[in-house]
Amino acid sequence: MESAPVSNERLGFGKMGYGCQHYRRRCQIRAPCCNEIFTCRHCHNEAANMLKNFCDRHELNRCDVKQVICAVCDTEQPVAQVCTNCGVNMGEYFCEICKFFDDTAKGQFHCDECGICRVGGRENYFHCKKCGSCYATSLLDNHLCVENSMRHHCPICYEYLFDSLKETTVMKCGHTMHGECYYEMIKRDKFCCPICSKSIIDMSKTWKRIDEEIEATAMPEDYRHRKVSACLLFIPS
Repeated sequence: MESAPVSNERLGFGKMGYGCQHYRRRCQIRAPCCNEIFTCRHCHNEAANMLKNFCDRHELNRCDVKQVICAVCDTEQPVAQVCTNCGVNMGEYFCEICKFFDDTAKGQFHCDECGICRVGGRENYFHCKKCGSCYATSLLDNHLCVENSMRHHCPICYEYLFDSLKETTVMKCGHTMHGECYYEMIKRDKFCCPICSKSIIDMSKTWKRIDEEIEATAMPEDYRHRKVSACLLFIPS
Protein backbone atom coordinates (compact mmCIF):
# COMPACT_ATOMS: atom_id res chain seq x y z
CA MET A 1 0.00 0.00 0.00
CA GLU A 2 1.36 3.43 -0.95
CA SER A 3 1.76 5.98 1.84
CA ALA A 4 -0.56 9.00 1.77
CA PRO A 5 1.03 12.20 0.46
CA VAL A 6 2.25 14.58 3.16
CA SER A 7 0.14 17.75 3.44
CA ASN A 8 1.73 21.15 2.79
CA GLU A 9 0.71 22.17 6.29
CA ARG A 10 2.68 19.29 7.76
CA LEU A 11 5.67 19.90 5.50
CA GLY A 12 5.87 23.49 6.74
CA PHE A 13 5.46 22.66 10.43
CA GLY A 14 8.16 24.26 12.58
CA LYS A 15 9.65 26.29 9.73
CA MET A 16 12.14 28.92 11.00
CA GLY A 17 11.68 27.57 14.52
CA TYR A 18 14.85 25.49 14.62
CA GLY A 19 18.48 25.87 13.67
CA CYS A 20 21.64 27.64 14.75
CA GLN A 21 23.42 30.95 14.22
CA HIS A 22 24.42 29.81 10.74
CA TYR A 23 21.21 28.31 9.31
CA ARG A 24 17.51 27.90 10.05
CA ARG A 25 16.77 24.19 9.58
CA ARG A 26 14.70 21.43 11.13
CA CYS A 27 17.40 18.84 11.51
CA GLN A 28 20.81 18.14 12.93
CA ILE A 29 23.61 16.20 11.30
CA ARG A 30 25.69 13.34 12.64
CA ALA A 31 29.32 14.01 11.76
CA PRO A 32 30.79 10.75 10.41
CA CYS A 33 34.33 11.85 11.31
CA CYS A 34 33.70 11.95 15.07
CA ASN A 35 30.16 10.51 15.36
CA GLU A 36 28.98 13.65 17.19
CA ILE A 37 25.73 15.54 16.50
CA PHE A 38 25.74 19.19 15.38
CA THR A 39 23.20 21.53 13.81
CA CYS A 40 25.47 22.22 10.82
CA ARG A 41 29.01 21.67 9.61
CA HIS A 42 30.06 25.16 10.71
CA CYS A 43 28.99 24.35 14.27
CA HIS A 44 31.06 21.15 14.00
CA ASN A 45 34.12 22.93 12.62
CA GLU A 46 34.00 25.67 15.27
CA ALA A 47 33.83 23.06 18.04
CA ALA A 48 36.48 20.80 16.49
CA ASN A 49 38.91 23.67 15.97
CA MET A 50 38.71 24.57 19.67
CA LEU A 51 39.92 21.16 20.86
CA LYS A 52 42.98 21.42 23.09
CA ASN A 53 44.85 18.67 21.28
CA PHE A 54 45.85 20.15 17.93
CA CYS A 55 45.99 16.67 16.38
CA ASP A 56 42.29 16.16 17.17
CA ARG A 57 41.21 19.25 15.25
CA HIS A 58 39.51 18.56 11.94
CA GLU A 59 36.85 19.80 9.53
CA LEU A 60 33.74 18.05 8.28
CA ASN A 61 33.39 17.22 4.60
CA ARG A 62 29.76 18.14 3.88
CA CYS A 63 29.37 15.38 1.29
CA ASP A 64 30.30 12.67 3.82
CA VAL A 65 27.21 13.20 5.99
CA LYS A 66 24.98 10.12 5.89
CA GLN A 67 22.64 10.52 8.89
CA VAL A 68 20.44 13.40 10.11
CA ILE A 69 18.25 13.83 13.17
CA CYS A 70 14.85 15.50 12.78
CA ALA A 71 14.66 18.48 15.16
CA VAL A 72 10.86 18.14 15.42
CA CYS A 73 10.53 14.45 16.38
CA ASP A 74 14.18 13.58 17.19
CA THR A 75 14.26 10.66 14.74
CA GLU A 76 17.65 9.71 13.28
CA GLN A 77 17.48 8.66 9.64
CA PRO A 78 19.39 8.67 6.32
CA VAL A 79 19.77 12.07 4.64
CA ALA A 80 16.54 13.20 2.93
CA GLN A 81 14.49 16.38 2.70
CA VAL A 82 11.32 15.07 4.38
CA CYS A 83 11.40 13.33 7.78
CA THR A 84 10.40 9.68 7.43
CA ASN A 85 8.68 9.74 10.83
CA CYS A 86 6.79 13.03 11.26
CA GLY A 87 6.67 14.23 7.64
CA VAL A 88 8.12 17.73 8.04
CA ASN A 89 10.45 19.37 5.56
CA MET A 90 13.79 19.39 7.35
CA GLY A 91 14.79 22.23 5.02
CA GLU A 92 12.80 24.25 2.48
CA TYR A 93 15.97 24.17 0.38
CA PHE A 94 17.68 20.81 0.21
CA CYS A 95 20.74 19.70 -1.76
CA GLU A 96 21.28 15.96 -1.90
CA ILE A 97 24.89 16.42 -3.07
CA CYS A 98 25.99 18.80 -0.31
CA LYS A 99 23.65 17.29 2.31
CA PHE A 100 22.56 20.87 2.89
CA PHE A 101 19.30 22.06 4.50
CA ASP A 102 18.08 25.66 4.85
CA ASP A 103 14.67 27.11 5.72
CA THR A 104 15.67 30.68 4.81
CA ALA A 105 15.04 31.68 1.18
CA LYS A 106 18.34 32.99 -0.19
CA GLY A 107 18.12 31.99 -3.85
CA GLN A 108 20.24 28.92 -3.16
CA PHE A 109 21.56 26.85 -6.05
CA HIS A 110 24.12 24.10 -6.48
CA CYS A 111 27.09 24.84 -8.76
CA ASP A 112 28.49 21.62 -10.21
CA GLU A 113 31.81 23.28 -11.07
CA CYS A 114 32.28 24.75 -7.59
CA GLY A 115 30.99 21.51 -6.11
CA ILE A 116 29.00 23.37 -3.43
CA CYS A 117 25.80 25.38 -3.02
CA ARG A 118 25.78 29.14 -3.55
CA VAL A 119 23.22 31.83 -2.69
CA GLY A 120 21.86 34.80 -4.63
CA GLY A 121 20.08 33.11 -7.54
CA ARG A 122 21.67 31.08 -10.33
CA GLU A 123 20.63 33.70 -12.92
CA ASN A 124 22.76 36.32 -11.14
CA TYR A 125 26.02 34.37 -11.22
CA PHE A 126 28.42 32.72 -13.65
CA HIS A 127 31.27 30.32 -12.97
CA CYS A 128 34.73 31.61 -13.88
CA LYS A 129 36.82 28.53 -14.61
CA LYS A 130 40.19 30.25 -14.18
CA CYS A 131 39.28 31.96 -10.91
CA GLY A 132 37.63 28.72 -9.82
CA SER A 133 34.45 30.18 -8.38
CA CYS A 134 31.05 31.74 -9.08
CA TYR A 135 31.09 35.51 -9.60
CA ALA A 136 28.27 38.03 -10.03
CA THR A 137 27.25 38.54 -13.67
CA SER A 138 28.37 42.18 -13.35
CA LEU A 139 31.94 40.80 -13.39
CA LEU A 140 31.46 38.81 -16.60
CA ASP A 141 34.18 40.07 -19.01
CA ASN A 142 34.80 42.77 -16.38
CA HIS A 143 37.38 41.33 -14.01
CA LEU A 144 41.04 40.33 -14.07
CA CYS A 145 41.32 36.56 -13.77
CA VAL A 146 43.69 35.18 -11.14
CA GLU A 147 43.96 31.40 -11.08
CA ASN A 148 42.00 29.94 -8.15
CA SER A 149 41.71 33.41 -6.61
CA MET A 150 38.88 32.30 -4.31
CA ARG A 151 40.63 29.19 -3.06
CA HIS A 152 42.74 30.92 -0.45
CA HIS A 153 42.30 32.77 2.82
CA CYS A 154 41.16 36.37 3.19
CA PRO A 155 44.39 38.43 3.51
CA ILE A 156 42.86 40.43 6.38
CA CYS A 157 41.01 37.96 8.64
CA TYR A 158 42.53 34.73 7.22
CA GLU A 159 39.19 32.92 6.89
CA TYR A 160 39.01 30.57 3.89
CA LEU A 161 37.10 32.40 1.16
CA PHE A 162 35.80 29.68 -1.15
CA ASP A 163 32.97 28.49 1.09
CA SER A 164 32.77 31.43 3.48
CA LEU A 165 29.31 32.59 4.55
CA LYS A 166 30.42 36.22 4.22
CA GLU A 167 30.20 38.36 1.07
CA THR A 168 33.38 38.45 -1.00
CA THR A 169 34.81 41.34 -3.03
CA VAL A 170 36.91 40.96 -6.19
CA MET A 171 39.45 43.78 -6.41
CA LYS A 172 40.75 45.48 -9.57
CA CYS A 173 43.89 43.34 -9.45
CA GLY A 174 41.80 40.14 -9.42
CA HIS A 175 42.58 39.15 -5.85
CA THR A 176 39.71 38.56 -3.44
CA MET A 177 38.84 39.28 0.18
CA HIS A 178 35.78 39.61 2.40
CA GLY A 179 33.62 42.62 1.59
CA GLU A 180 33.56 43.78 5.21
CA CYS A 181 37.36 43.48 5.42
CA TYR A 182 37.68 45.45 2.17
CA TYR A 183 35.55 48.35 3.42
CA GLU A 184 37.30 48.35 6.80
CA MET A 185 40.62 48.61 4.96
CA ILE A 186 39.34 51.54 2.87
CA LYS A 187 38.06 53.22 6.04
CA ARG A 188 41.60 53.02 7.45
CA ASP A 189 43.02 54.71 4.32
CA LYS A 190 44.65 51.55 2.98
CA PHE A 191 44.20 51.69 -0.79
CA CYS A 192 46.44 48.88 -2.04
CA CYS A 193 45.92 45.13 -2.29
CA PRO A 194 47.49 43.32 0.69
CA ILE A 195 48.67 40.58 -1.68
CA CYS A 196 50.17 42.39 -4.69
CA SER A 197 50.24 46.05 -3.47
CA LYS A 198 48.41 47.33 -6.56
CA SER A 199 45.89 50.15 -6.11
CA ILE A 200 42.40 48.84 -5.43
CA ILE A 201 40.63 52.11 -6.32
CA ASP A 202 41.21 54.80 -8.96
CA MET A 203 43.99 56.93 -7.45
CA SER A 204 44.51 59.26 -10.47
CA LYS A 205 42.81 62.24 -8.78
CA THR A 206 44.90 61.69 -5.65
CA TRP A 207 48.17 61.60 -7.61
CA LYS A 208 47.14 64.71 -9.55
CA ARG A 209 46.38 66.57 -6.33
CA ILE A 210 49.75 65.56 -4.86
CA ASP A 211 51.55 66.70 -8.04
CA GLU A 212 49.76 70.06 -7.85
CA GLU A 213 50.70 70.47 -4.19
CA ILE A 214 54.35 69.70 -4.96
CA GLU A 215 54.34 72.12 -7.89
CA ALA A 216 52.85 74.86 -5.71
CA THR A 217 55.35 74.29 -2.89
CA ALA A 218 58.36 76.64 -2.91
CA MET A 219 61.73 74.92 -3.13
CA PRO A 220 63.78 75.37 0.08
CA GLU A 221 66.49 78.03 -0.24
CA ASP A 222 69.32 75.49 0.12
CA TYR A 223 68.17 73.63 -3.00
CA ARG A 224 66.62 76.42 -5.05
CA HIS A 225 69.62 77.03 -7.32
CA ARG A 226 70.96 73.50 -7.54
CA LYS A 227 70.80 71.63 -10.81
CA VAL A 228 71.23 67.93 -11.52
CA SER A 229 72.48 66.71 -14.88
CA ALA A 230 71.26 63.34 -16.06
CA CYS A 231 73.94 61.71 -18.21
CA LEU A 232 73.71 58.47 -20.12
CA LEU A 233 76.80 56.30 -19.94
CA PHE A 234 77.48 54.26 -23.06
CA ILE A 235 79.78 51.26 -22.73
CA PRO A 236 81.26 50.16 -26.06
CA SER A 237 80.70 46.51 -26.87
